Amino acid sequence: MAARAYWQGQIRLALVSIPVQVFPATKSAARISFNQIHKPSGKRIRYQKVVPGVGEAAPEDIVKGYEVEKGKYVLVTEDEIDDVKLEAKKTLDLIQFVDAGEVELLYIDKPYYVSPEDDETAGEAYVVLRDALEATGKVGIGHIVARGHSNLVALRPSGKGLMIETLRYADEVHKPDAYYAEVPDAKPDKELLSLAEELIERKAKPFDPKAFSDPYEAALRELIDAKIENRPPESIDEPQIGAKVIDLMEALKKSVGGKRTTTTKKAAASAKKPATKKAPASKSSSGKASTAKKGGTRGRRAA
Repeated sequence: MAARAYWQGQIRLALVSIPVQVFPATKSAARISFNQIHKPSGKRIRYQKVVPGVGEAAPEDIVKGYEVEKGKYVLVTEDEIDDVKLEAKKTLDLIQFVDAGEVELLYIDKPYYVSPEDDETAGEAYVVLRDALEATGKVGIGHIVARGHSNLVALRPSGKGLMIETLRYADEVHKPDAYYAEVPDAKPDKELLSLAEELIERKAKPFDPKAFSDPYEAALRELIDAKIENRPPESIDEPQIGAKVIDLMEALKKSVGGKRTTTTKKAAASAKKPATKKAPASKSSSGKASTAKKGGTRGRRAA
């Protein structure tokens, strides 16, 4: 494979060990980057490392420091940092299994492909683990140590193979309560909800990542190309920003527009119409039925 392995080792499940390699599933896009230029001369601005009151610092005199209080640092050398780095552990122990839906997107950091080593036994065990996870709807949780850091990971089936996702630890995630404090507790109006559902259904289609591109990057590229070619840049359609919603019902009706589907019409109608109670049987009809029943019984006995 052309890509360099992020991690190489074995997945261990009880007494079963599967030798694997882990590769990044994503790559950095070719983004436009800018340099700072001195406008009068057209030359690039360089940065120097300068010590206040001393002058420029030589590379060999620069060490890492941790600030313990304002202006006071504990100095640490590269050798000291290397001594405390975690060893490159070569085993991913699956210590727990959880339902796939339990791992919230909030905790997922980066995805990686897991490839079995070129070994018949490894391939068979790999496929068994993949299918077992698929059948149970579970993901495996464990740790791997890569590049001096310990990562919490989730192992899950993905198409023909397996993938791991590095996970954020709990202390790396903000609690949502403060951000959702202004969300109303009341249930939305049923007709408003049916209109919103109709709008979503109309715009629903299978996800195709190739259908999307970065409009900001395209606009920057056009600006740069226009400057190189000494021409005005082509106009770029800006997204329309809607006015502040005053009447949500009216705004949703306008957004849906045209004829609504039969399903949504029924949902809206049932939301407006209260449930009807079944009328009790009248006394006269009830009495007749009772008399007929008794008469029928007497008739059978007489016979």
